[in-house]
Amino acid sequence: MTAQIAVIPGDGIGQEVTPAAVDVLKELDLGFEFVEGEAGDYVLEEAGTPLPEETADLARESDATLFGAAGETAADVILPLREIVGSYANVRPAKAYPGLEAVKPETDIVFIRENTQGVYSGIEEEIADGVATLTRVVTRDASRKIAEYGFDYAEEHGYENVTIAHKANVMRKTDGLFLETAEQVAQERGVDYETELMDALAMKLVMNPEDYDVIICPNLAGDVLSDLAAGLVGGLGLLPSANVGDDNALFEPVHGSAPDIAGQGVANPSAMILSAAMLLDHLDYDGEATRVTEAVETVLAEGPHTADLGGDASTEEFTAAVIDHL
Repeated sequence: MTAQIAVIPGDGIGQEVTPAAVDVLKELDLGFEFVEGEAGDYVLEEAGTPLPEETADLARESDATLFGAAGETAADVILPLREIVGSYANVRPAKAYPGLEAVKPETDIVFIRENTQGVYSGIEEEIADGVATLTRVVTRDASRKIAEYGFDYAEEHGYENVTIAHKANVMRKTDGLFLETAEQVAQERGVDYETELMDALAMKLVMNPEDYDVIICPNLAGDVLSDLAAGLVGGLGLLPSANVGDDNALFEPVHGSAPDIAGQGVANPSAMILSAAMLLDHLDYDGEATRVTEAVETVLAEGPHTADLGGDASTEEFTAAVIDHL
């Protein structure tokens, strides 16, 4: 059965790196049907909404979605899209690649971030002048689901070390529930695991990232810690991500729309192409996912490099080199 892939380039360099990833996928000749949708700042100006209903329906009905980037309307685009695909797990690998400068070249960590609850639940209000509150939501069901996904991911991808991040010493009810549930999942499976207070973990990641493989996190902790790890490997421009649901998923680079370089043809498509590799893995094209990942790693090691990596290659030239290595 042919898989339908929704392609939503979005704003800024999303318009350049997303076609690059599609070109790589087309080179594999897997019979995918690519259907493009519009979203972002420019769509708001033209249609009065940054996420038209037809684009939402496209993501909902496709087997997977490739999303580029959004500008000022990011919260009104990517958050609804994640909800549309039923995403409960945000998967963010942070890996240092040979041939590139990195603060910690030994870094190879995957953050498994709960994607629906915590302080991102959106329950805020101003209860008096100058006084605002936020309600943090953590449930046993969501905690179990992300823990199960994290331990499954570690087993399937050959990672031995799983760490549960938390702040249960302060947030005793909410993170206490998260920690208790995740530990229960590990104990039911009879697998080894470690736990770390998220603030202490931030320090340890900077000092000894090689001690960590897969880190299961509450929502905010996963957001912050994965960005910290990006600094260890060379920046957000190298990080792909997946937003995984039960029957659907969305794949996007962690970087933004980079309006300062948009339209110049110099954007680094690495994170977008690696996100496409994660899409392949999700759709059980394991061998093809490995081929794409290794092709990107080879070009990062040998060149050509885009300007952000010290080279002068265009987006198109970098993409052509990846395709050559396929």
